[in-house]
Amino acid sequence: MDDRRDPHPMSDSAAAGRSLSFPVLGLSCASCVGRVERALAALPGARDVSVNLATARASLAGTGPAEAAEAVAAAGYRIPEAVTRLSLGGLSCASCVARVEEALAGVPGVGAASVNLATGTAAVRHPEGLVAPAELVAAVERAGYAARPLAEAAPGERADRGEREARSLRRDLVLAALLSLPVVVLDMGGHLSPALHRFAQAGAYGQAALATLVLAGPGRRFFARGLPGLVGGRPDMNALVALGAGAAYLYSLVSAFAPAWLPAGSQHLYFEASVLIVTLILLGRLLEARARGRTGQAIARLVDLAPRTARVVRDGAEAEAPLGALRVGDVVRVRPGERVAADGTVLSGESYVDESMVTGEPAPVAKRPGDRTVGGTLNQRGSLDLRVDSIGSDTVLAQIVRMVEAAQGGKLPIQALVDRVTARFVPVVVAVALATFLAWLALAPAPALGHALVNAIAVLIIACPCAMGLATPTSIMVGTGRAAERGVLFRNGAALQALQEVRVVALDKTGTLTEGRPALTDLVAAPGFPEEAVLRAAAALEARSEHPLAGAIVAAARARGLALPEPESFEALAGFGVAGRVEGRVVAIGARRYMERLGIATEALAAQAGSLAEAGRSPLYVALDGRLAALLAVADPVKAGAAEAVAALRARGLAVAMVTGDDAATARGVARALGIVEVAAEVLPGGKVEAVQRLRAGHGPVAFVGDGINDAPALAEAEVGLAIGTGTDIAVESADVVLMSGDPRALAEAVALSRAVMRNIRQNLFWAFAYNAALIPVAAGALTLLGGPPLSPVLAAGAMALSSVFVVGNALRLRRAGATVASARAA
Repeated sequence: MDDRRDPHPMSDSAAAGRSLSFPVLGLSCASCVGRVERALAALPGARDVSVNLATARASLAGTGPAEAAEAVAAAGYRIPEAVTRLSLGGLSCASCVARVEEALAGVPGVGAASVNLATGTAAVRHPEGLVAPAELVAAVERAGYAARPLAEAAPGERADRGEREARSLRRDLVLAALLSLPVVVLDMGGHLSPALHRFAQAGAYGQAALATLVLAGPGRRFFARGLPGLVGGRPDMNALVALGAGAAYLYSLVSAFAPAWLPAGSQHLYFEASVLIVTLILLGRLLEARARGRTGQAIARLVDLAPRTARVVRDGAEAEAPLGALRVGDVVRVRPGERVAADGTVLSGESYVDESMVTGEPAPVAKRPGDRTVGGTLNQRGSLDLRVDSIGSDTVLAQIVRMVEAAQGGKLPIQALVDRVTARFVPVVVAVALATFLAWLALAPAPALGHALVNAIAVLIIACPCAMGLATPTSIMVGTGRAAERGVLFRNGAALQALQEVRVVALDKTGTLTEGRPALTDLVAAPGFPEEAVLRAAAALEARSEHPLAGAIVAAARARGLALPEPESFEALAGFGVAGRVEGRVVAIGARRYMERLGIATEALAAQAGSLAEAGRSPLYVALDGRLAALLAVADPVKAGAAEAVAALRARGLAVAMVTGDDAATARGVARALGIVEVAAEVLPGGKVEAVQRLRAGHGPVAFVGDGINDAPALAEAEVGLAIGTGTDIAVESADVVLMSGDPRALAEAVALSRAVMRNIRQNLFWAFAYNAALIPVAAGALTLLGGPPLSPVLAAGAMALSSVFVVGNALRLRRAGATVASARAA
């Protein structure tokens, strides 16, 4: 049982003392209200119980949040889960992360808490309304760290906080270096010259004064944060530094002021070690802070894309207004060279807009009246007047930032191992340092006290949980930020790990591999049915459908100038087709299997249908009043780059399959053109889930790529679901990864980025663990036993500082991943 807890957790009685108000899902009638009220009223101490059907909320006092949630669940209802995000201050290593997570998890009602060292944020899951942000902030502060709700943080506050931290470290580093320099000169000079050695001994009081200033000034942060944790039984990296530097300082004080207290021959001064430990670790943290600041530059660049002001057009006159003052329905004017002020619809004007910040595609996109715009994109040539459709947190740019931040703040499954190790790492290091001290004291030749102290201090300083804590989140931050710049949005960090593990990629056809904007290419009428009459009836019915093929039929009818009557009834049958009544006639449109289901023979046009399918066109049958009336053929052009994407995936060792509801012959024709061997055609929406399961059984983990509503179940079933960003909202919400551009080649980029990030994480973790595994024994004196030199605490401090810098610097290499990944588009 893990007994590590917040030293002052909120007591159950304190939690029960406040009033609770929370939503309840599933309430539908007065009986539901009564059932929930009785369940809550039965809780010990519960009072003022009330459940409101109209607002679907419950309130009570006198009981704890966990008990209330359990009572609601026992009654057959549930409270929706909420996520509260906090901005944290004072984190320095993986032990800090574990400590804050334990403090948050100890708050009554909290289900799970995840802290990210690289971003300085926490995500806390709990039933909505049962845990107040103030309780979470108080728990973090009791653990010795600063916190505030992330929603209250101003945009860019994280960058400002990082800059403040860097300034503070830089100031302390300069002061520590200036105060340490005389101490180091005296000590090092004493090894070179007997005269300087005597002077150094005579100047011991001066060294003591300077060392005191270093530890009490720039080094105070280590003692202020480390010693309380050490006393409370939860030591962190600051505690290791405080122990190491403090031990060297105190031993030196005794040597300088009370040498008789020490065994003869062991009165050595280690002031230079104490001050250099502080100075070098401050240098390492400054370099680390600067590097960590660069890891979040992708999000900072995204946020900076939004213009600060907009030109609002009212009564024909322009007026400049702050972006925050815009309202839905406002008309704004965007001049050439300006950034688009908001998500909206073009009302007048024509131009080309650079949307690479959203899609990753460098080619500008033509904009005309009726086209959609995305705030933050760059208008290039003409002037545009647009109607504002979305503002604030509802804009595409804000959603992208939220997705990237959510991915950066999450933890990968591989992080679980790191968390288990780091939770016990610092106590183990303290134990090893103590064992080192006792072993050298007992076994080394006299005077052994100095040797024992130096080696124990080196063990304390060389250990680096900072590198372990930064190994995963820094790579995620840089990788997901770089992916966002390339138009690939990972909705959660776990998708990064899952995508590099997939062995087969299954792709939907329409809208994913093809343009999704098909055109009617053929109309073969059965004897006795005029072409225009059939097309008119079919188009009138398809005008009610949202299927891409329906739009092609409607467009063809309108191109012929046909007036389309309003259908008297309409029904869409997923995976089969549509049916309804138009001008008194029963109309049915769909694939051959739909005609067979209706009992309508298709043999008269079967040969033509086969020929059209072999040519890569989708044949659809039209029946009027139960008789086969015509055969329609619709062609959906293959997307540019689809064949390159398939080739790139196969080159990476992945199997590629097509899963589509289209006619088998049509699907095979498209598959042949793209180099896809495995095809599952004429698959119903539910069958796509079964197709994913079959592919998993045959190949291993599956990534499914789609864009339509009927793809949502398969996207959810696959280990990784990738949605084309130009597709439906349901598909995007069901996916783990969103390809904003709609270009299939972005899929190869997503896979490459995933593999690059995971490779980078494995490198970081290897370095972090191997560093400690190799150097802790060296610090303990392993080389001395073999005739080598001992490891100086000063060198240990330098090595420890560089280990964190190495991990962050290695993660920053992912910022150049685009140069590698872009080759997938040119492959």
